[in-house]
Amino acid sequence: MKLLLRTILYFSFLFVPWVARAQAGMPFGARAAGLANASVTHPGLWALQNNVAGIASLTKPQVGVQTSNQFGIRAFNTVALHSVYPTTRYGNYGISISSFGDDLYSQQHIGFGAAHKLGQFSLGAKADVWQVAVQGYGSRKAVTLSIGGQAEIIPDLYFGVHAFNLNQAKLSSFEDERLPTILKAGLAYRPYKKLLLAAETEKQIEFDADFKAGLEYMLLEKLPLRSGFSTQTNQLTFGTGFTARQLQIDYAFSSATLPGNSHHLSLVYTFRTPER
Repeated sequence: MKLLLRTILYFSFLFVPWVARAQAGMPFGARAAGLANASVTHPGLWALQNNVAGIASLTKPQVGVQTSNQFGIRAFNTVALHSVYPTTRYGNYGISISSFGDDLYSQQHIGFGAAHKLGQFSLGAKADVWQVAVQGYGSRKAVTLSIGGQAEIIPDLYFGVHAFNLNQAKLSSFEDERLPTILKAGLAYRPYKKLLLAAETEKQIEFDADFKAGLEYMLLEKLPLRSGFSTQTNQLTFGTGFTARQLQIDYAFSSATLPGNSHHLSLVYTFRTPER
């Protein structure tokens, strides 16, 4: 059954371009995955991919790794490495690297982002170099440009907006094949200290909008429980995490009727430096 599913999905990768490009612009981090990727308002290290404006809130250097598997198929593994270095005057800067796939189909990227906090507003921009390779068809490279913003509208109510691949980067002249342009906007509300509610709309050009919602409840001071739902994929997500000194560990599980379950694990290490 898994071999059949893999064959079908590979066929899609080769002959349905939007499936092959779906990894570009995907959110990273197990916290986001646990909230059905309703993450456009979230600050932190993984915001470097999810909404670059969110790295502006970091006051200490961080480095993080993520591994995820889709549908229980080894070929559909993603590995990512992120790092952010904050400065006192000139904003925060980050580098992201990721790899997806195997010898038949693969996708890699390296990106550089910068963000700055101005009062209650955070603004950021990022450039990524993507390489997509298909066995027997060669490889293509493209550069995407993205921008994002976040703000605390009123106390405990947050707004985020992000545009990935504003330049509509082209992979191939054949059928005008391009990486996806993805627009996201969302709100997050913290009705009280232990509970966070998040909702987001994502629109990929040429496809229907996806509405995503998630909640995070702090069962204990360092033990959150998360859940979310995505309308486009009919996907339910669940997650948790734990903080041990300078190490944050998060895990998420997502379930969809077709094609199956996915798992996400991420670790973030915060370096000890004086507060800004």
